[in-house]
Amino acid sequence: MRAPRAFAVLMLSAVLGLTGCGASDSAGSEAAEQRAPAGRELADADAGSGYAGTEPGDGKGGEAGAEGPEADRAAAPAVAAHLVRTAVLEVEVADAAEALVGARAAAEGAGGRVESESTERLDDSRVTSRIVLRVPQERYEAVLDRLSGAGRLLSRQVEVEDVTDQVVDVDSRVATQRASVQRVRELMDRATRLSDVVSLEGELSRRQAELESLLARQKALGDRTSMATVTLELTEAEPSGGQGDGGPGFLDALGGGWRALVAAAHWGAVVVGAVLPFAVVAGVLLAAWRLLARSRRPRTDGGPAQVPGPAREPAGEAAPAEAAADRTGGTP
Repeated sequence: MRAPRAFAVLMLSAVLGLTGCGASDSAGSEAAEQRAPAGRELADADAGSGYAGTEPGDGKGGEAGAEGPEADRAAAPAVAAHLVRTAVLEVEVADAAEALVGARAAAEGAGGRVESESTERLDDSRVTSRIVLRVPQERYEAVLDRLSGAGRLLSRQVEVEDVTDQVVDVDSRVATQRASVQRVRELMDRATRLSDVVSLEGELSRRQAELESLLARQKALGDRTSMATVTLELTEAEPSGGQGDGGPGFLDALGGGWRALVAAAHWGAVVVGAVLPFAVVAGVLLAAWRLLARSRRPRTDGGPAQVPGPAREPAGEAAPAEAAADRTGGTP
């Protein structure tokens, strides 16, 4: 009787021990789940949605995951090409100002705009202008033909760049980033602990900044692919002033002489204007000096001034000499 009773007590103890261990493990798991941070939930959500460049799996193992992207690309529909078109035209015209007006009208008539414009003078009679136009892709060829016919075409350079891969990549990243921001906001709505809220706010700010950067890049790519860039350089032709063999003619010489005369008169007037103040001051000083010198000159008393005559010898001394001359009959 003692052996069966002892065996029964041993079995009952084992059952109670296993039950206690299971209860403690269950309680510990529940406590760990309650203490799990919001970052683990965020990581699980990102892993399940393929954030940060990972592709969500299809649940069929490694080989199926490796073959998934290839199958998706094969089954995806054809994507429209996104092209960036640029052109540089150099045209010789008779009047650059008039050609600029025509270029602006061509761009605005096609629904485009003027990006920039500059004008530089080459010499007294010629100028060169440079204007950058943005026109819609569908009116690009028509605008090029119109601008090329504005004068004598000197050069034409056209470039086309395919940015389809960049556009598709940015669009995909924008969609993923928007979904990521939405997930963080949903976790913030469910968060109850202050530390979780602070962590989620920092993550939301970082992902929102990345989304804004992607949106700016997407907008820039859209502008480049929807509007073509045309750079037009206008140069005025040299005037033909020669006659016969291309040398200067009479009218050219007359015009040159007239310009030289006008220039000489101009510079003469400049020199006179520069010297005139000094001449006025010198004249005033000279007049003052003459007045001062005249005021210091000595004055004579009444009567006209006596002019001194030749000195005369006394009469007594001249008589003997005259007598001696008479006696000798000659000069002394």
